[in-house]
Amino acid sequence: MCLFCKIAAGEIPSTKVYEDDTILAFRDIAPQAPTHILVIPKAHIPSVDGVNPENSALVAHIFETIPAIAKAENLVNGYRVISNCGPDAGQTVPHLHFHILGGKELSIQMA
Repeated sequence: MCLFCKIAAGEIPSTKVYEDDTILAFRDIAPQAPTHILVIPKAHIPSVDGVNPENSALVAHIFETIPAIAKAENLVNGYRVISNCGPDAGQTVPHLHFHILGGKELSIQMA
């Protein structure tokens, strides 16, 4: 079981900001911005490459929920949503997740 599956199952503690039957949002332990939240499906999907017709509704639900999370976090001036796919992109946990970053003006510099 991967790290995020263990967090979703409650085996590893997290600072939850949102949860329903299918997704979980929690604060990143190494924040890259004043607000840094990870949003994950509770079902294991390895990365964006694993999105398919059978699970795409779950991903749509995540994107329907992200604005409500951002609003609850008072990200009124905007925020960034990022998903890294594979090691060259910086994906360190092989479980689909989306970073919500905000709380300050973010640079547009690409790595």
